Amino acid sequence: GGKRGGAPQIADALAAAAEARTARDVQTAADIYDAILEQAPETLEAIAGLGEILFDAGDTEGAEAVLARAPEDKKDAPALAALHAKMTLAAEAAALGNPAEFERRLAANPADHQARFDLAMIQNARGDRNAAADNLLAIVKADRSWNDDGARAQLLKLFEAWGMTDEATLAARRKLSSLLFS
Repeated sequence: GGKRGGAPQIADALAAAAEARTARDVQTAADIYDAILEQAPETLEAIAGLGEILFDAGDTEGAEAVLARAPEDKKDAPALAALHAKMTLAAEAAALGNPAEFERRLAANPADHQARFDLAMIQNARGDRNAAADNLLAIVKADRSWNDDGARAQLLKLFEAWGMTDEATLAARRKLSSLLFS
């Protein structure tokens, strides 16, 4: 096909890839993203989608390679921001260690805010968003001055990574507002 009609086809393909992902058919979605990127290498939604699939499958290097294909002036595009944030958080969590260790410390001392904070980071990296948010909210509630209000700052970072319409974000934001304005 000629250049004409490229954009609508790509929009359709992106929609098909999104449907495949919703249906948990990750392989089909990845194939569609690959096909899109062959036609239109700068399609940010396809770069983000493929990067996220690879990253979720545990292929961090592959995800980074896909992200590197984004044009230099588009590296900070919103379509890519969530994946960047997700990868950064996961790298931080991997460096944090074993959650059981932090759970033991909290059982011994519920006011160990650093243990609770680190546990929240690991929970988030494992996809347990509500638990992560609840632990950070518990710190905010107990001690706003801890780590320069660091628990609240981290919550806001998580909201950005999860997306403002994510259910975990919405639930945690409601709890946070009621804490701050109670």
